[in-house]
Amino acid sequence: MGSVFEFAVVASGGPAEGENLLDLCTAEVRRIEALLTEFESRSDTCRINQSAGKAPVRVSGETYSLLQRCLDISRMTGGAFDISAGALKKLYRFDNTPAAYPPSEEIDAALKNCGFGRILLLPNYEVLLPDPGMRINFAAIGKGYAADRVRSLLKSTGVVGAAINASGDLSVWGARADGTPWKIGVAHPDQPDRIMMWLPAGKGLCLATSGNYEQYFEHMGARYGHTIDPRSGRPVTGIKSVTVISPRAELSDALATAVTVMGRQDGIEFISRLPETHCIIVDENNRVHTSPNLEYHGK
Repeated sequence: MGSVFEFAVVASGGPAEGENLLDLCTAEVRRIEALLTEFESRSDTCRINQSAGKAPVRVSGETYSLLQRCLDISRMTGGAFDISAGALKKLYRFDNTPAAYPPSEEIDAALKNCGFGRILLLPNYEVLLPDPGMRINFAAIGKGYAADRVRSLLKSTGVVGAAINASGDLSVWGARADGTPWKIGVAHPDQPDRIMMWLPAGKGLCLATSGNYEQYFEHMGARYGHTIDPRSGRPVTGIKSVTVISPRAELSDALATAVTVMGRQDGIEFISRLPETHCIIVDENNRVHTSPNLEYHGK
């Protein structure tokens, strides 16, 4: 997945059981990567993309269900989350240097190959991208989905406490081996080794952060982060990072991207309407904004 995964598992049966559980975690992530990667010809994602504009592709029930949820989230966010927006990334060079802004004609042309509403989910687990230039990828939800799958697998084996960190998409439950609660720190976007606030884990917590501070380009004195609004084709400005806490890592992952696209005011209003869901936004001036009723501790 192009990401680092870390697992901490509380194993009552000692080191041998712990090693077996960690092997299960690793195998599950590799299984999901093989299913969803864009870069392996046999994956469901690659087969869908290769058949764009040609014919429907039959995929696994797992991929089909994930696609259904992706489209649900796209509709729920008004298109701020869209797995078909990959064509837009090719227009920009997010290498932290000054760069030219692509012409409007190029953006408009790329937008013709985007649009979640054009992804067709057909009977018998078949998927069709109707136009040859269309592509999908699960970059904005795949790590969270993997974290959720590992959590389900561990819980099914009776694990009572664990922490799964999928490069910032975090899922924890239970307590540490010494009985103390997990400590969940939200890092400052400019200083990753500095904790900005602590979140109480309680019985469990699923969290994801989307940041625009590590990959960006500068144009005419303005900085543009690597998150692109799939509705306009233009990079997002004004936000450095968004952290979303919800009951599922998959949902947190997708909504962190969506809220970044929506912007501070609309994003917080949107999150405030969802049950058991909260967000933390750091704007371009390092001001912190949170949704109502979020419980956290200071530095």
